[in-house]
Amino acid sequence: MTQHHYLSLGKHKIFYREAGDPALPTLLLLHGFPTSSFMYRNLLNRLSDRFHLIAPDLPGFGFTQSPPREEFAYSFASLTDVIENFVAALGLDQFALMVFDYGAPVGFRLALRRPGSITAIISQNGNAYEEGLSENWNPIQKYWRDPTPANREGLRGFLTPESTQWQYTHGVADPSLVAPETYTLDSALLARPGNVDIQLDLFLDYAGNVALYPKFQALFRTRRIPVLAVWGKNDPFFLPAGAEAFKRDVPDAEVRFFDTGHFALETHAEEIAAVIGKFLAPARLRAVAN
Repeated sequence: MTQHHYLSLGKHKIFYREAGDPALPTLLLLHGFPTSSFMYRNLLNRLSDRFHLIAPDLPGFGFTQSPPREEFAYSFASLTDVIENFVAALGLDQFALMVFDYGAPVGFRLALRRPGSITAIISQNGNAYEEGLSENWNPIQKYWRDPTPANREGLRGFLTPESTQWQYTHGVADPSLVAPETYTLDSALLARPGNVDIQLDLFLDYAGNVALYPKFQALFRTRRIPVLAVWGKNDPFFLPAGAEAFKRDVPDAEVRFFDTGHFALETHAEEIAAVIGKFLAPARLRAVAN
């Protein structure tokens, strides 16, 4: 059974989902844009017999309660600060890391700060290489180069209910497999007062993540953390080349492609859970810990 908790951290009240016995190896799951820990619900159900799973909602997303942008700088560094404090508050000393979309730069920043804590990395369409960025990033990259009010306003289209639904269904062979409560919940939470400007702030700040790609790659290369990339190959934002690129820094990285889109867990949770279960074999985790 998945439990649902809140943890107060200063001005933040972090919502998180927890499943599995805390005595088992821990897997920290970080969601991306424009969703929440809800995206991991099917995976939690399939892995909780073997792992202790923790999936928080990032500030600005899901059911986490955070200050308005006038009182808190919504940047990826700040999101990482909150997650680092969250991990410390829960007493998580060592854990495997699963990241998706925005969860990747938050998780990889966390790994830079606490490299000895990370036993393995699972990336589900979580990018760390420039060749993984598709042309759909062009309007956001234009905003990075020229952060004018007009370029900012031009990105509001990414935050509409229609855009959110498209992110879930694009590249999916059978869209009827995508539960409508996914994009409906995301759209409702994105529409909370003040949230659109928070998301636009994060669009601008994402440029700092791309600037950190070389440091992320050096971490993969030098720490030799086991890496598994499970990728929806029809993702409109993060290309398959971004998954293959992990092998450049981690030659024995495992890369699996699935015939689906950005939200691969909506259509292939069972298959991805099976791959993760084999990848996070107890013998591998013990070897990394030692």
